Amino acid sequence: METIKVNSPFDNSFIKEVPLSSEQDIKRALEIADDLFQNQTKWIPAHERIAILEKTAEIMKTQIDELTKIAAQEGGKPFTDSKVEVLRAINGVKLAAESIGQIKGEQIPMGLTKASENRIAFTTREPIGVVVSVSAFNHPLNLTVHQTVTAIAAGCPVIIKPASTTPLSALNFAEILKEAGLPDGWCQVVVCKKDVAEKLVTDERVNYFSFIGSAEVGWGLRSKLSPGTRCALEHGGSAPVIVEEDADFNEMLPALLKGGFYHAGQVCVSVQRVFVHENIIEDFSKQFAEKASKLVVGNQMDEKTEVGPLISPHEVNRVENWVNEAVEKGAKLLTGGKRISDTCFEPTVLLNPPSDTNVSKYEIFGPVVCIYSYSKREDAIKKANSLNLHFQASIFTKNIDIALDTVKKLNATAVMVNDHTAFRVDWMPFGGRDNSGIGMGGIPYTIHEMTREKLMVIKSNVL
Repeated sequence: METIKVNSPFDNSFIKEVPLSSEQDIKRALEIADDLFQNQTKWIPAHERIAILEKTAEIMKTQIDELTKIAAQEGGKPFTDSKVEVLRAINGVKLAAESIGQIKGEQIPMGLTKASENRIAFTTREPIGVVVSVSAFNHPLNLTVHQTVTAIAAGCPVIIKPASTTPLSALNFAEILKEAGLPDGWCQVVVCKKDVAEKLVTDERVNYFSFIGSAEVGWGLRSKLSPGTRCALEHGGSAPVIVEEDADFNEMLPALLKGGFYHAGQVCVSVQRVFVHENIIEDFSKQFAEKASKLVVGNQMDEKTEVGPLISPHEVNRVENWVNEAVEKGAKLLTGGKRISDTCFEPTVLLNPPSDTNVSKYEIFGPVVCIYSYSKREDAIKKANSLNLHFQASIFTKNIDIALDTVKKLNATAVMVNDHTAFRVDWMPFGGRDNSGIGMGGIPYTIHEMTREKLMVIKSNVL
């Protein structure tokens, strides 16, 4: 049997060895899930799904430290931030349980024409079918929760393939679900190679495909889906922030610092491009770079660490190359710019990198924030919208008219006013548009997408 070794991204120390699922394992997983869906006598009643998810949350509450340790060790997010992730995941499970009561249809008017007399009609919502989820490394527990409990809440059997670098949180969570009473087969975890995963995703028995990861992989898989398979793809962004000259520095700087360097910038809505009014850019840049230079970088398991490692040395090499390219082409390096080790990179702030550099064109997914000067807000908005990456954005100003106008003109699925781009709560809609994704996340929204509508029309002479 083939296996994969899970190592800490900080020092490559061994954590655990995990067996790889073969093509035969994948076929068996699909057979189990499809049988559960096709045989309605095996469906889990709503009240039982609620009870299972409530029990899951209760079990998780007793294991907060252990769940935090697993997520931090394998994913590299600082321990304190990983604990926040665990608490958020617990809340997500509870939210999914609460959302089951909102799965409902509606009455459709009849009698509006002669042909529709003596009829009553209404819709119901049914489970869509077998769900396959492919997850990313950066939030190993919370992403697992978002891509499994939503399916369970909707009444769908789910197969999840976690990132090969961070499979332990998903495997552990599946055991918690089982302990909470989820019947066998309703949540299966497969750890497999890319070619095997593609066979899983593109199988005709898959009714819904949930993907979190790179645009190249996501769009590629979407093009190969079986006809009728619905999907939601969540890719990255290059989150723009517009800072007007009346912005409150005391509120703004801590928010942007967190939004830019949380999890070493390995977040799909991480603050990346900050457009600052020319009248305040010198003061802003100086203060922001100074604060960034004081962030503590190191072992994610140390509770003093604020910025942990990147997921692999390859990513450190890439970020270093991108930063060097920007500086060589004229960007001013305000702080950072160097690797600390094979796995850690200094929190870096660049001023006015040219538009043709990688840091200005693509998602950095590393601890790098770029600052650009502008004189006219319309020009800043145009530059913010210039990339084919549109996810979350933000505007800092005390002028409500400017805020509303900017929200209207920014091409984004969500715009934060006086907050960083990475703000999120799990009951709000969340997802990218254009190259940044398709479909909408957020637990209640995902549950809705994992159901489908059925119309019933009843004809009776007494109506």
